[in-house]
Amino acid sequence: MTLKPSAGDGSELKWRKSSYSDSSNSSECVEVAPTPATIHIRDSKNTRGPRLAVDPTTWTEFVAYVSGS
Repeated sequence: MTLKPSAGDGSELKWRKSSYSDSSNSSECVEVAPTPATIHIRDSKNTRGPRLAVDPTTWTEFVAYVSGS
Protein backbone atom coordinates (compact mmCIF):
# COMPACT_ATOMS: atom_id res chain seq x y z
CA MET A 1 0.00 0.00 0.00
CA THR A 2 1.16 3.50 -0.76
CA LEU A 3 -0.32 6.78 0.35
CA LYS A 4 -1.00 9.72 -1.92
CA PRO A 5 -1.81 13.32 -1.00
CA SER A 6 -5.51 14.11 -0.85
CA ALA A 7 -7.36 17.37 -1.32
CA GLY A 8 -8.84 18.51 1.94
CA ASP A 9 -9.98 21.40 3.99
CA GLY A 10 -6.77 23.42 3.76
CA SER A 11 -5.70 22.68 7.33
CA GLU A 12 -2.08 22.32 8.36
CA LEU A 13 -2.47 18.54 8.38
CA LYS A 14 -1.33 16.65 5.29
CA TRP A 15 -4.16 14.24 4.57
CA ARG A 16 -3.44 11.08 2.58
CA LYS A 17 -5.57 8.38 1.09
CA SER A 18 -4.54 4.78 0.45
CA SER A 19 -3.69 3.67 -3.07
CA TYR A 20 -6.04 0.75 -2.32
CA SER A 21 -9.01 3.14 -2.42
CA ASP A 22 -11.72 2.12 -4.86
CA SER A 23 -10.91 4.28 -7.87
CA SER A 24 -14.41 3.81 -9.31
CA ASN A 25 -15.88 5.53 -6.24
CA SER A 26 -13.22 7.78 -4.73
CA SER A 27 -15.57 8.96 -1.99
CA GLU A 28 -15.43 5.59 -0.21
CA CYS A 29 -12.23 5.94 1.73
CA VAL A 30 -10.79 7.10 4.97
CA GLU A 31 -7.93 9.55 4.98
CA VAL A 32 -5.09 9.79 7.48
CA ALA A 33 -2.85 12.65 8.52
CA PRO A 34 0.07 11.44 10.61
CA THR A 35 1.94 13.70 13.00
CA PRO A 36 4.72 12.62 15.36
CA ALA A 37 2.35 12.19 18.31
CA THR A 38 -1.03 11.49 16.69
CA ILE A 39 -2.62 9.80 13.69
CA HIS A 40 -5.67 11.77 12.55
CA ILE A 41 -8.40 9.88 10.65
CA ARG A 42 -11.41 11.23 8.75
CA ASP A 43 -14.06 10.17 6.27
CA SER A 44 -13.18 11.35 2.77
CA LYS A 45 -16.88 12.00 2.05
CA ASN A 46 -17.06 14.52 4.91
CA THR A 47 -13.68 16.22 5.23
CA ARG A 48 -15.05 18.87 7.58
CA GLY A 49 -16.87 16.35 9.73
CA PRO A 50 -15.77 14.46 12.83
CA ARG A 51 -12.24 13.12 13.08
CA LEU A 52 -10.66 10.39 15.08
CA ALA A 53 -7.22 10.78 16.62
CA VAL A 54 -5.12 7.90 17.95
CA ASP A 55 -1.55 7.49 19.06
CA PRO A 56 0.89 5.87 16.61
CA THR A 57 1.05 2.59 18.56
CA THR A 58 -2.71 2.18 18.43
CA TRP A 59 -2.73 2.93 14.69
CA THR A 60 0.03 0.39 14.05
CA GLU A 61 -1.88 -2.28 15.98
CA PHE A 62 -5.10 -1.45 14.10
CA VAL A 63 -3.42 -1.66 10.68
CA ALA A 64 -1.80 -4.99 11.62
CA TYR A 65 -5.18 -6.32 12.76
CA VAL A 66 -7.13 -5.32 9.66
CA SER A 67 -4.42 -6.51 7.31
CA GLY A 68 -4.35 -9.92 8.97
CA SER A 69 -0.72 -9.64 10.04
